[in-house]
Amino acid sequence: MVEGGMKCVKYLLFVFNLIFVIAGIGLIAAGAYVKVKLDQYYDFFGSDYVGPGILLIIVGVIIFLLAFFGCCGAIKENYCLTMTFAVFLGIIFVLEIAAGIAGFVLRDDIDREIDDILTKTLPKYNNSSGIRKTWDSLQDEFHCCGPDNYTQWKSMGIFSGDNLPASCCKDSKLACSTNDTSNIYNEGCVSKFEDWLKDKVAIIGGVGIGLAFVQVVGILFACCLARAIKKEYEVV
Repeated sequence: MVEGGMKCVKYLLFVFNLIFVIAGIGLIAAGAYVKVKLDQYYDFFGSDYVGPGILLIIVGVIIFLLAFFGCCGAIKENYCLTMTFAVFLGIIFVLEIAAGIAGFVLRDDIDREIDDILTKTLPKYNNSSGIRKTWDSLQDEFHCCGPDNYTQWKSMGIFSGDNLPASCCKDSKLACSTNDTSNIYNEGCVSKFEDWLKDKVAIIGGVGIGLAFVQVVGILFACCLARAIKKEYEVV
């Protein structure tokens, strides 16, 4: 009966580790996506926002390796391997909860950071090819114009006459100027980019916290299996 129960726990732990493997691959993919996406705006943020993507990749790799480690412990019914897996999984659990909470807290700082960065880089549009390319990419992708609206391009005297960057207009084939406001994106880029970034932070934070609580079940199964293995050794 005890042996049958141990086998049941072993197979359940094995299944949970397969889930962790998939989750690890998912985190690596998500981290790569975030890093590539934010790299497009490197001229705005520099290396300040490189961390989140790299962190996701690192956590994904660690979870993937731990899951493989746990599978070996379950299959071989090795007490040390199984308990080591449970301890490391517990450490990752604490780190994921902390990272998830930090992500939600940092969402409140995004507004100020984005507004400050976009406002400071706007006057440099004609002086830096990198900033110009980034601004055009931002406005084209998010269908926005200027930090708050298109009038900021005019107030700073970046363009002569009524002209605006081509990326500010819905139809790039037409001349982009304030003479035809119906062809200009009405929303500012600050609010658009903030919403996008907050959504991604919320998703990543939610997934991290959700995965952390799933790991609790894995820790319990690992401890139960380790206890059963230890009892079997004592009987022998």
